[in-house]
Parts: sequence; structure tokens; C-alpha cells
Amino acid sequence: FTTAVSLLVTAMAIFPLIWMAIAGFKSQEEVLVTPFRFLPKQWHFENYTQILGDPAFQKAMGVTFAGAVIFMALSVCVNASAAYAFARLEFRFKKILWVYVMLTYFIPGFSITITSFIVVNKLGMLDTMAVLILPGVASAGSMFFFRQFYLNVPLALEEAALIDGASRFRIFTSIFVPMSLPPFVIIGIGAFLGYWNS
Repeated sequence: FTTAVSLLVTAMAIFPLIWMAIAGFKSQEEVLVTPFRFLPKQWHFENYTQILGDPAFQKAMGVTFAGAVIFMALSVCVNASAAYAFARLEFRFKKILWVYVMLTYFIPGFSITITSFIVVNKLGMLDTMAVLILPGVASAGSMFFFRQFYLNVPLALEEAALIDGASRFRIFTSIFVPMSLPPFVIIGIGAFLGYWNS
């Protein structure tokens, strides 16, 4: 029963993707025809060869993919580093700064659109890749996720490294980063998809 339900849910979830791929072989009129037809009457293979051979499409996909990879890498590095600082380091105003960071999580992105535009315009970042990458790199949600993970790492590992003379940076890169593959994958995929969809 569980397998049958899982297969049914999977089929329902994947159906729109399959329909979209097959609709690419239809003519424009046939895509919107009623009643609905799953398979095309005539297969138009030139639709895919035309779009994939278009230099503008190739450039757009390449730039979007490169931007998504850069955004993903920066997002993981920045948020993991900040989370380590909030989870393991002691510094002045740490609690107040953490509350301030978390408050940004509750501000809808749409409500600061005009303010964000003014800021990036004054920074001279309009019409650049930087405006698509830098403003969204630091994320309160990602920092919170990493911080919760780092709080569960045994303190004894860190103390042993400190006794051996390791710096905080060395502890982070040699102990915490290798242990962080699961949150790296989750945050990385989310960042990549978020950038790609935007």
C-alpha cells in the first residue's frame, strides 16, 4: 500500500514536467487545444533544435547557471561562517546582534524592494551580476539552520583542537566544515534553486 501511494504521488508530481517536455514537441496551437491531448498529432523536433541552437538562449542559460553557482557558493560560505561565529564565539553584543539578524527574517522581501533598488543604484551595481548575487547572499534563515547544526557539535572536539594550538579559523575549516556536508547540501540546493527561479 505504501509503495502504491508513493508511486501515485510521484506520478502526480512528475506529470507536469513530463507534459511540459512533450508539449515542446507540439505546435503552438496544439498546446492550447481543447479537449486536452497528451501526445502531439505531429511531432515538431525543430522546436528543441531551434531553441537550443539560439545563441541568445545559450548565453542566458550560461549566465544564469554561472550566477546560480556563484550565489550558492557564496551563500554557503557566508552563512556558515556567520553561524559558526554566533554558535561558538563569544564577543560583545552577540545576543543583540543575533536578535537583529533574526528580525530580518520576518521582513517580507517585497516590502523593501524600493529601498533595495535605491541602495544598489547608489552602489553602482545596476545591470551587473553583482546586483543579482550580493544582496541575497546573507540569509537569516540559512544562518539559523547552520547555527542550530553547529550548536549540536560536541564542545570537546573544539576544546581538544584549542589545546593542540589550532586557531578558530583552523577549527572551523578542519572540524566544522567537514562535518557540515548535510546542511551544505540543503542550503546549497535551496540557494541554487532560489537564484535560478529568480
